[in-house]
Amino acid sequence: MRAYELMFIINPNLTDEAINGVVEKFENLIKNNGGEITALDRWGKRKLAYEINKMREGYYVLCNFKAEAPVAAEVERVLKITDEVVRHLIVRVDA
Repeated sequence: MRAYELMFIINPNLTDEAINGVVEKFENLIKNNGGEITALDRWGKRKLAYEINKMREGYYVLCNFKAEAPVAAEVERVLKITDEVVRHLIVRVDA
């Protein structure tokens, strides 16, 4: 298994329940496909470096996980089609 770091920014206008739902969606996606979450850090609302879709803030989530390459590709695919996610980035961590 490879180690990955995932950072994604959620629309800050969502309710706390909706934000928790989005985070749990990606936790379950990783776990159900044979991955293992090593760390999950919710940074909360922070100011964006620049305006994205007329938003100046975003809810940041940082997740470190171990999984095979197809799992990371599936997470990327789901991130792209999830409307609540404003931006995302997955990088492989050399361990």
